[in-house]
Amino acid sequence: MKYTKEEVLQYVEEEDVRFIRLAFCDVFGRPKNIAIVPGELKRAFEYGIAIDASAIAGFGGEVRSDLFLHPDPSTLSSLPWRSENGRVVRMFCTVTHPDGRELESDSRAILRKAAEDAAFYGITFNFGAEMEFYLFNTDEEGRPTKIPYDNAGYMDIAPDDKGENVRREIILTLSQMGFHPESSHHEEGPGQNEIDFRYSDAMSAADNALTFRSVVQTIAARNGLCADFSPKPLPDKAGSGMHVNISVKGPGGADMLDHVIAGILDVIGDITLFLNPTESSYQRLGVNKAPAYVSWSAENRSQLIRVPASLDGSRRMELRSPDAGANPYLAFALLIYAGLRGIEYQIPLPPSADVNLFTASEEVLGTFKRLPATLQEAAAAASASQFVREHLPKNIIDAYCWL
Repeated sequence: MKYTKEEVLQYVEEEDVRFIRLAFCDVFGRPKNIAIVPGELKRAFEYGIAIDASAIAGFGGEVRSDLFLHPDPSTLSSLPWRSENGRVVRMFCTVTHPDGRELESDSRAILRKAAEDAAFYGITFNFGAEMEFYLFNTDEEGRPTKIPYDNAGYMDIAPDDKGENVRREIILTLSQMGFHPESSHHEEGPGQNEIDFRYSDAMSAADNALTFRSVVQTIAARNGLCADFSPKPLPDKAGSGMHVNISVKGPGGADMLDHVIAGILDVIGDITLFLNPTESSYQRLGVNKAPAYVSWSAENRSQLIRVPASLDGSRRMELRSPDAGANPYLAFALLIYAGLRGIEYQIPLPPSADVNLFTASEEVLGTFKRLPATLQEAAAAASASQFVREHLPKNIIDAYCWL
């Protein structure tokens, strides 16, 4: 349900809400929040709540560090792991300067603009994320270890799959919060799990991704475990990705997916830094079914982009390179702009790569362009990219390139 300001004020009064968490994230997608009491909510809606952003990555440092949070009432959600006697709710926020201008490095605002730019041309993008993570045991003092919670394999069941009850608790929690998980299962690695979301508009999908990571980590901790979303937590086991499913419709329901895929393939090297922003991201790519080459195919999971089979005639693409270290707002915004570029310039879709790139010869692999192989290569490609400079502010590019 998408609430209005008046409905949020009524909800807070009638449901015994004691604290409202105003949520946002830094440029790297790390969740942040400040809690206010109900008596401050009207002021928050009218004027915003001031924060000191000097220590928040990408928000400007000590100079001109006063910023304001403006809650988005449509994102109201209760935090069900809190006591029912005195609820805690959360809303995502827009970040502004004191004069009301939106903060240039507010990644949620960047995604909103991307979706609005697409809508101006009658084009709608929908996203769905498939997020993988490991569950590790903790030691006697509650500190994370690298000991997997179980030794089950792909789509195994209990009792081998010990994560089944944890995943169920995560899904029930998300459902109570108004989100819509679609499916879950044990992944290939020991202690590795996946929960997939039903597709939605770009902003809701990015909000879902940020919420998902927080809920998984909270529920794991309640069960004495540690949830690890890093791309390669165990060097000799499967890495964890955040596969991004995208569907697109143009005016009159026109299918524009081919040009969207072509547009993404055309700039994927430029934007890889924002899809894979850590050193361990590049330990995952090219290993254990994670892509390393710029390619696409129908159904073939060895490709960067695959177009899954569909029984209802709908078409979508699955981008298999991103990982959960990505800021979903920046990732989805860049993918929208890449898709729009493909549509605007009518970039032709290259021939499909109907070979298994995980077993192909060096001669075959040599015919494909490779994704950046290191964080440094990805940063160099991003800093030299006109496409990236057109769509991201300089301070975000600098923050990522200085990693």
